[in-house]
Amino acid sequence: MGFEKKKVLILTADAGLGHRSASDALRDALQIQYGDACEVTINNPLDHPKTPKFLKKSQSDYDEIIKHLPNLYKVGYEVSDGTLPVNLIEGGLIVALYIPMHEIILEHQPDLVLLTYPMYQAPLNAVLALNPKLQFPIVTTITDLVTVHHVWFDPNVTRCAVPTEEVWQLALNAGLTEDQIIKTGIPVNPQISALKQIDPQDLRRELGWDENLTPILVVGSPRMSTSGELLLALDQAEADFQLILVAGGNEKLHDQIQRTEWQHPVKIYNFVDDLPKMMRAAGMVVCKAGGLIVTESLASGLPLLLVEALPGQEIGNADYVVANGAGEFHTDPDEVRATVTKWLADDGRLLRQRSEHAARIGKPEAAIEIVDEAWALLGKGPDSAPAAHRLARALRVMDLLSRFDIIPNGK
Repeated sequence: MGFEKKKVLILTADAGLGHRSASDALRDALQIQYGDACEVTINNPLDHPKTPKFLKKSQSDYDEIIKHLPNLYKVGYEVSDGTLPVNLIEGGLIVALYIPMHEIILEHQPDLVLLTYPMYQAPLNAVLALNPKLQFPIVTTITDLVTVHHVWFDPNVTRCAVPTEEVWQLALNAGLTEDQIIKTGIPVNPQISALKQIDPQDLRRELGWDENLTPILVVGSPRMSTSGELLLALDQAEADFQLILVAGGNEKLHDQIQRTEWQHPVKIYNFVDDLPKMMRAAGMVVCKAGGLIVTESLASGLPLLLVEALPGQEIGNADYVVANGAGEFHTDPDEVRATVTKWLADDGRLLRQRSEHAARIGKPEAAIEIVDEAWALLGKGPDSAPAAHRLARALRVMDLLSRFDIIPNGK
């Protein structure tokens, strides 16, 4: 006799790489832990045909704003990070995304919903408020380490997975209860944990790297605005090492590093699909302070030399790494060069210390912990909110949607 698979719907966005990568990690963890017992779908509501064009475009505009107008992004981030602005934002999101979200839920009929993007919480809860028969647990997974926008903290979700003690406190201050919050880390590719059983020397041999030189892994991205001046300074560091340069889709950077004459041995890549393996094989990573690359590096026990940080959440990521002794943050080329020289001096003594600190705060099992917590909610219902609270929420949502003719006369 067969059994009915549990349907798990993961809602994400492509405003940056972190949300999608966290979703992929959760999907892989579900398949590892529950295999044939679950059917997992990843969906981006911003790609739905009925999502307003300005929201669809926001995913690509996000990258352009960050790359070319970081100070504007910082001001917008800070101004909107508060209870009143978030309430206004959530009202707008409900109006814009109620119909797409409703149709997605009706199509997939999930038993469990996981969120890796905060903007879906309000419209999803609006759908549940007006459709009592569509009930399921909602688990939100936060994808930044310390500096987390208030919009992440929706008291109507069933669970909220937070990465650090600092974010745990932010969630409590925002009105979530201790029972709602689980401290897990940010989900990373489960392969990272499995790779810890493999000798880095074996991976270096497999990748075609020099087995006798410390690999410095430099990871770029389309968002990086840092010039090649930092890379040239890095190459001038007084130590024996090899450079592993990954442009990460930054075509300008890829072209530049291909045309450069390097003093140290170098391997050049554009896109890679085995970054966790490369991280396990590397001795340190040079990158910007994005949530994904920082989290994966820490989970790999890889110390970080951070050379760029977006105002807002990425500054928090950089501060967290530095405060925990897992790396340093420098934007000046001379400081980058000096740091590499310092870390590799004395047979790499300081580099080993940084690696130990990175491993101490890394969370390679976060994805497994989150899906186990989420799976345990199946059959328990979406939340324990009193009926009066749910009714009041439904009435507010109906009033809002009827004002904008999303539903006629609040029905």
